[in-house]
Amino acid sequence: MMFRASDAKSPGRGGSSTKSVEGYPGVQPLSTRSARAAAHRWMQCDKNYAEVRSACMKKIRVGILFGGRSGEHEVSLLSAASVFNAIDKNKYEVVPIGITKEGRWRTSADAERLLQGKASSEDSRQLRAGDPEATPGAALLAKGEAVVVPPEPQRQGSSLTPFETDARAAGLTRRAADRAINVDIIFPVLHGTFGEDGTIQGLLELADIPYVGAGVLGSAAGMDKDIMKSLFRSAGLPIVKHVTVLRSEWETNSKKVERLIESKLKYPVFVKPANLGSSVGISKARQGKELGPAIKEAARFDRKIVIERGVGGRKQKAREIECSVLGNDQPKASVPGEIVPGKEFYDYTAKYLDEGSQLIIPAKLTNAETRKIQELAIKAFQAVDCSGLARVDFLMDPKNRKIYVNEINTMPGFTAISMYPKLWAASGLAYPDLIERLIEFGLERHREKKKNQYSV
Repeated sequence: MMFRASDAKSPGRGGSSTKSVEGYPGVQPLSTRSARAAAHRWMQCDKNYAEVRSACMKKIRVGILFGGRSGEHEVSLLSAASVFNAIDKNKYEVVPIGITKEGRWRTSADAERLLQGKASSEDSRQLRAGDPEATPGAALLAKGEAVVVPPEPQRQGSSLTPFETDARAAGLTRRAADRAINVDIIFPVLHGTFGEDGTIQGLLELADIPYVGAGVLGSAAGMDKDIMKSLFRSAGLPIVKHVTVLRSEWETNSKKVERLIESKLKYPVFVKPANLGSSVGISKARQGKELGPAIKEAARFDRKIVIERGVGGRKQKAREIECSVLGNDQPKASVPGEIVPGKEFYDYTAKYLDEGSQLIIPAKLTNAETRKIQELAIKAFQAVDCSGLARVDFLMDPKNRKIYVNEINTMPGFTAISMYPKLWAASGLAYPDLIERLIEFGLERHREKKKNQYSV
């Protein structure tokens, strides 16, 4: 029986006293109708509590976007697998989204199998990091459910709504809203072209979906070494002397281009594609006969080629220092680390295939040098309007210990043994916590953008 409190002496209907429940003075029994109403209210309270509790405990849906069309496709697979394994599954629901080298999007269970490392490979080589020919599981992206994603904002929640292409319908497409990729935020673990250069960021901006990392401008400027150096110079940052030439100029008059470079820079020089990462396409030219082949190699990957003066001269190698940056409007810098390449310089093979390179964390620097590198890292981060994360690379002249800002990477290698997370681990921020912070910064930046007014 359900009860309600009342005054035992208060008059009932007709002026008589209300009968008390035996053993409970001042408490009168409810009518059947009142009891049912009270029970309904209590059940509704329980239901509301359950809904509120469920909402509070709702996991954030994180889309891990990986693969892509760049030469760093295999590095992306490894970075994404590390994020997938380390992310807190009690807080986040992970949605793996793969992109093949041909640019096809995959959202089937194959993508998750790939990230979990359950794929097999016929090649028995054990890789320290990505190898384009033998990274286990890469072939899985050729299977699964293909989608074509239009950049269309959704009214409720955040989702990428795909089109489904039906080969039997003579090229006609139909909307497949039931297969939308519903996520709260995208973690684009994409390196290099078509992932780290502002293209995927532009897609997510058009779709109005929060994402981790730099925006369109920061990503594009951080990818293009020529534009990046111009911004660094405007911000007063120390950079090495360089020359930028176009592939079309080289193809039209290679001798003129060589004379231009040699009039401005002394050997040795480093020749790089302007838009690529992971040291792909980079060569060192120690003398004139090596310059032409180096430019040809870089021109395979981009229409712009950047030629930089080598730091340290012919006999001494520059020290390669790296520093991780984290944050949005008020970024912080990690302790610096140093790369000691197993080869003459830290190229793709030294980074991902050979075992000879050493990571020294923290780098052996004076306190003043450490502070200077951290300050320069933050200024470089701000110079390209970066957000979320970046790794800033430096060169130190071994003769006079002068420090130069070399480049910024807006989506650096992100495996558990990559330099970016290792520097933060040495600074007191563990890998799973780093992932959480990056997701928070992505959501924070999206909330800030929502304050913008786009019409008058």
